[in-house]
Amino acid sequence: MTDSVARRPSGPFREGDRVQLTGPKGRLHTVTLRDDGELHTHHGVLRHRDLIGLPDGSVVQNSSGHDYLALRPLLRDFAMSMPRGAAIIYPKDAAQIVMQADVFPGAVVVEAGVGSGALSLALLRAIGSEGSLVSFERREDFADVARGNIETFFGNTPPTWDVVVGDLAEQLPSRFAAGTVDRVVLDMLAPWECMDAVADALTPGGVVLCYIATATQLSRVAEYIRATGLFTDPDASETMVRGWHVEGLAVRPDHRMVAHTGFLLTARRLAPGSVAPSVKRRASKSSYSDEDVELWTPGAVGDREITDKNLRKRAREAAKAAEGARLAAAARDSAATTQ
Repeated sequence: MTDSVARRPSGPFREGDRVQLTGPKGRLHTVTLRDDGELHTHHGVLRHRDLIGLPDGSVVQNSSGHDYLALRPLLRDFAMSMPRGAAIIYPKDAAQIVMQADVFPGAVVVEAGVGSGALSLALLRAIGSEGSLVSFERREDFADVARGNIETFFGNTPPTWDVVVGDLAEQLPSRFAAGTVDRVVLDMLAPWECMDAVADALTPGGVVLCYIATATQLSRVAEYIRATGLFTDPDASETMVRGWHVEGLAVRPDHRMVAHTGFLLTARRLAPGSVAPSVKRRASKSSYSDEDVELWTPGAVGDREITDKNLRKRAREAAKAAEGARLAAAARDSAATTQ
């Protein structure tokens, strides 16, 4: 069987495929194809069986004669429409993470936490069939949603991916020998709490990248990394994407844009015993007290918890989509063996 990470998402639509439908006025609907499935909107009914067997990029009509464009979702489309347990890392940030952390084919990558699996998708694509991604997640329910989303996208669970439910700082030393991890990506409220374990696991020259929501968190993790003396001076940035309306001579920026979602902070592991050259800076108020630290707690920074009921619903949606993906993968493999 072709490796799931490298499988080419092409060919005619099959039952279980995830399909993005663009209808009247550009509204998007993402469905998992079922032989008896139907898309109901106020514009009419579109039967799934009318799509099965058609090539990607086909246009079909619903019961009211409205046209719908059918396409397999791109990775960015899938990430934005998949069931979520936790907030996702947006595609614009995931792309920057892959580039800034220099995630390469064959890399050994550690991720924490996995959330809904959006970043995991991008990392799995980047490491290829020879790499390894281990995702740490404290919550089993979040891990379940991520597993369903990953399986839905790839058609099965990639052999290059492993999910560990537990605390990174506690379990990383037992999972990896010192100096054997190429890249570490941290998406958590307090990345400084596990930075010592990360430093031990990283190979010299390896990259740690932190995705951070607020400026206060950014400040603290940067100062912590500097204080360890084990990394290069951290580099921080944010990514903003602004679309443009282009139609004839009407060329202007879109009225809406995806602005700040989070900060990216990167640093590289120094060789054992090495001391980075000092960086001259102007004097600043970089110290902080216990009262300041209290301002960086999850409650203070506005961390919003998803309800258990809502999370169970999204886990069911992810599992249902994963079941459809398995059907589509089995159909593709069956078709390949008969040719």
